[in-house]
Amino acid sequence: MLPHLDEKSIDVESVAKEALEDEKVLAALLEGIVSKKDTRRYNSFKVLMLISEEHPEVLSLKWDFFVDLLRSDNTYHKSSAINIIANLASADRAGRFDSIFDRCFDLLDDRSVVTARYVARNAGKIAKSKPHLQKRITERLLEIDKTHHHQERKDLIKADVIGSFEEFFEESHDKERIVAFVEEQVECSSPKTRKAAKAFLARWRK
Repeated sequence: MLPHLDEKSIDVESVAKEALEDEKVLAALLEGIVSKKDTRRYNSFKVLMLISEEHPEVLSLKWDFFVDLLRSDNTYHKSSAINIIANLASADRAGRFDSIFDRCFDLLDDRSVVTARYVARNAGKIAKSKPHLQKRITERLLEIDKTHHHQERKDLIKADVIGSFEEFFEESHDKERIVAFVEEQVECSSPKTRKAAKAFLARWRK
């Protein structure tokens, strides 16, 4: 294990560069992201996130590792996987994301609102990378009120939903339904969601 992964502050870019050049360093990061040590786990996540953003093709080789994390009972593992897989979707030429679509979006109804929010927050990024899935993604996001979460938490998740709609609204074929959903959130109990809804409508409603 790399000793500097246990330090409070690390040079994320430097470690990412090491991982791209040395398979052992990458392996240490993959081990670190599931560590029980908070600092090591968080540092490993930050480095892997950077790699997934700038070199998704590299981590795509570890696709199955991240998909396995989606099955975890650990909220941190699932949330980390969602964030990274959303970036890897852009390099998915084999259509592997299609096969885990339900596994990912079922997590909108995860027992943890944290995991649900990460799914909602990353949905737009996935929709941009996978245009053929935009309609299915839209359906899942519009059905957020059908999840088990308490209403105040659903209302908070809706801010992330609106943020994702922002990312692919211009190319969406469901503009009217999306606008109708966002209009309903102008009186939402969540101040963050109300603000997001008003900003969205100011930009997109004609």
